[in-house]
Amino acid sequence: MSFTKKDLWFSIFTGAGTGLIAWRILNFLDIFVYPFGARFTQYDNCYGAVCTNTIYPTYISWGWLVFIIPILWILGVNLGYFLGKWVGFFNQFGKFAVIGFTNAAVDFGVLNSLIAATGIATGSYYSFFKMISFLVALINSYLLNKYWAFAVPVPDVAPQRVERPSSRLEFTKFAGVAIVVALINVGVASYVVNSIDPLFGFTPAVWANVGAIIGSAFALIFSFIGFKVLVFRSNGSIQKISA
Repeated sequence: MSFTKKDLWFSIFTGAGTGLIAWRILNFLDIFVYPFGARFTQYDNCYGAVCTNTIYPTYISWGWLVFIIPILWILGVNLGYFLGKWVGFFNQFGKFAVIGFTNAAVDFGVLNSLIAATGIATGSYYSFFKMISFLVALINSYLLNKYWAFAVPVPDVAPQRVERPSSRLEFTKFAGVAIVVALINVGVASYVVNSIDPLFGFTPAVWANVGAIIGSAFALIFSFIGFKVLVFRSNGSIQKISA
């Protein structure tokens, strides 16, 4: 298998979207990059005869992620194809990993939007927010995996046709796997956030994202196995051709 135009456009689209969401999340969490150490700009604020000095940090905007992440996605998919020359498993895993990070961005974007709107980052509400964000990411996951990572290759032969699995059955199996993955994702994230006090001086909002990252890491392993073995099992393999 080799890198195609379809791979290129999906990599650019999902990479730019991931970069945009990550940019906004990092701004919301007040996480900045300070170039060359702590550089500061000093301003004089005068009120009448009294002047005070205010120090502001100089930082680089995270906006560059919108341009860098698509490049990383392209490299990641190509790396998967390269490794796939020896182990066929990687042909699809490269795209699946890219989709996984994209889904995580969607998940975290919705989660942080709900936290920002309510000011709540712990407790049962957090678990509820995490379930909503996961379900939104689930829809994105299904579409990208169906039409990109595990898309059925259509042979350039006429008038033969490719037998495709029933969309209803496919989505039913997808939903079944997704429910298990959701329980793992939300369960692990909720345990970290609600049972472990924030470490390293993290704020509740930042710790909520740490929990989401850990939950997503556990879910990624189970979701790939489930999607590959149960949902999109026939996709990407040699298909039965019938007249």
